[in-house]
Amino acid sequence: MKVELIRFTEEPELVVALAAKLCYSAADIDRLKEKVDKEEVGRFIDKLLNLGHTSPFEHASFTFGIEGISRVTSHQLVRHRIASYSQQSQRYVKLEGFSYIIPPEISKDEKLKREFEEAMEGLQTLYVRLIENGVSPEDARYVLPGGCETKLMVTMNARELFHFFSLRCCNRAQWEIREMADLMLERVKGVVPYIFKEAGPPCIKGSCPEGKMSCGRPRRSLQ
Repeated sequence: MKVELIRFTEEPELVVALAAKLCYSAADIDRLKEKVDKEEVGRFIDKLLNLGHTSPFEHASFTFGIEGISRVTSHQLVRHRIASYSQQSQRYVKLEGFSYIIPPEISKDEKLKREFEEAMEGLQTLYVRLIENGVSPEDARYVLPGGCETKLMVTMNARELFHFFSLRCCNRAQWEIREMADLMLERVKGVVPYIFKEAGPPCIKGSCPEGKMSCGRPRRSLQ
């Protein structure tokens, strides 16, 4: 799996602080820009996070390039509505030698892994045969499995990333999207640690909201 942070809003912490200060100040934009220093940026971000006033974080956006995930995981990802997605098309791109993801639970059993791989090879053979017999890729793709590898670009603002990380970095999230979310969180913390210092599953900064469904094993902080 590969997760790359391709672009993000220039000086995102300053942008968020300016948006927040605008909400509470009678000053115009130029005066606000003159007054905000680095120390004040940190104070504003802390205040916003403590108050739960997260709308100013919508002004900072982050674009990721993601490869080596399955269609199973991309279908989960696009359930996050407040985001922009561009995904490799199975309609226009011929996948005559498609790669696929093998879940760890299957990989650890050699017999099951072999049967899984044989099933993938059978689907690959059928897909190629359909194409060779004049079936269009848009119809041949119906035999492609959920484990088929895909790649995409996704853009989310910081507020939506808070929500995304709270759900998908949790131990109860499906293993593949959790791995992807952990990598995304690692990437954004590498460039704007202040905004995302408390991002992640709820248990790293408080109690687990899952109740009886809790995994019972709070995750270590990713900070």
